Amino acid sequence: MSKGPVGCQSEILMKIRKSAHRGDKIDMSQVVGRKDILFLCYDTLRYDAAMQEQQAGRTPNINRYGQWRKCHAAGSFTYPSHHAMFAGFLPFPWESESVFDARPLFFAKDIGMGRQVPPGAYLFDGANIIEGLAKDGYETICIGGVSFFNKRTQVNRVLPNMFRHSYWNPGFGCDAKDSTQRQIDFACQKLAELPADKHVFLYINFSAIHYPNAHYLEGATGDSVASQGAALRYVDSCLPPLWKSILRRGGALVIATSDHGTCYGDDGKKYHGINHEVVNAVPYMEFIIE
Repeated sequence: MSKGPVGCQSEILMKIRKSAHRGDKIDMSQVVGRKDILFLCYDTLRYDAAMQEQQAGRTPNINRYGQWRKCHAAGSFTYPSHHAMFAGFLPFPWESESVFDARPLFFAKDIGMGRQVPPGAYLFDGANIIEGLAKDGYETICIGGVSFFNKRTQVNRVLPNMFRHSYWNPGFGCDAKDSTQRQIDFACQKLAELPADKHVFLYINFSAIHYPNAHYLEGATGDSVASQGAALRYVDSCLPPLWKSILRRGGALVIATSDHGTCYGDDGKKYHGINHEVVNAVPYMEFIIE
């Protein structure tokens, strides 16, 4: 008996989901044009902080779908990292011997690397994946967080202006203790406003993990790996309404990563924008939610 198109699509997506849990790359030909894409940037999240919370079971809402993988950051601070990621150069496995081992999800048309499209990659036509997905019918939405998304200067308009719709207000910024809840409430509102048959590429920049984050840890007098872990727990606690909104629309490919780490006195180093392993190593995962 024939399964019909719905049954076949369900079987295909089940295979995609299983491959994601095995750590294999997702086949983007089964995603683009079929599913929404949700890109969650945990801005400034260190790999070791993410792993501490994962191993202790304190971030169940993201880890129910996958485990963090140690990867090379695309850049050492927000601006260059996002230019790379939005051009399709997502963080790739730490153990890779070269960038050619990355097996990308996105691949720019007529780019170098032999111009051979890797198996399973989405070949996009445009200056970035946002433009490419828009050409293929996706609505594109950015919900900013850190200052590079606040549109208050020419530089701070560059990244959000890549999207058809971009939003920022002080309640989404680094100093707002409830920033993630505000961002997710806003994201759920925007998803609810979209027609059911209109796919979306939704990007959210979680600012809570960026400094300052000591206010998430009772008694803390300054930012640290521990206070960043507390900020991550806060972000994780806010995720369930976002998952529900995504599920109502039929599910999505989720890309969750940090753009870079940051130093808290490691080898005498502070902050980011420098080359140090805790800046260069980021947590990454990708999965299908449905």
